[in-house]
Amino acid sequence: MNTATLDPMERLLAERACERLVVEFVHRLDLGDPGSVAELFTPDGIWRWPAGDRRIAGRDALRTYFGDRPADRLSRRICANVLVDVSAVDTASATTYFTTHRVDGYVEGLVPPRPPAQVGHYEDTFRKVDGTWLLSVRTLHLAFGGPTERLDPPGRP
Repeated sequence: MNTATLDPMERLLAERACERLVVEFVHRLDLGDPGSVAELFTPDGIWRWPAGDRRIAGRDALRTYFGDRPADRLSRRICANVLVDVSAVDTASATTYFTTHRVDGYVEGLVPPRPPAQVGHYEDTFRKVDGTWLLSVRTLHLAFGGPTERLDPPGRP
């Protein structure tokens, strides 16, 4: 089936399901259980960064990678300009711009504003597996990035 034969409602539902995955990914990293991000990928899913040729493949490796995030990390990711292209009944791709605000050493309370730690975009491919849309490959492209700031321990000037 090519895109010309996709029913408009099928296309709309596929686009929405893929957009939902983009948002669910950052929600789980920032406010949920980071290791559970692996469940949003196909069993052979891949997370990669072309810069440095870094790549993590498979749910177990993804679960370990995202689950090993520091317990004292505070992060908030903002995603925008999500553009999904459905190429077939069971495949799609998307580009999403993102900004990440992040610090380590967080204990509680309000953190004064800081510049973003990262600004870039994701290039995603999605596959529908057993009726469920999942990330197949997520590629991270950074335009701006730096180290994660570590906050001073409470009580230190």
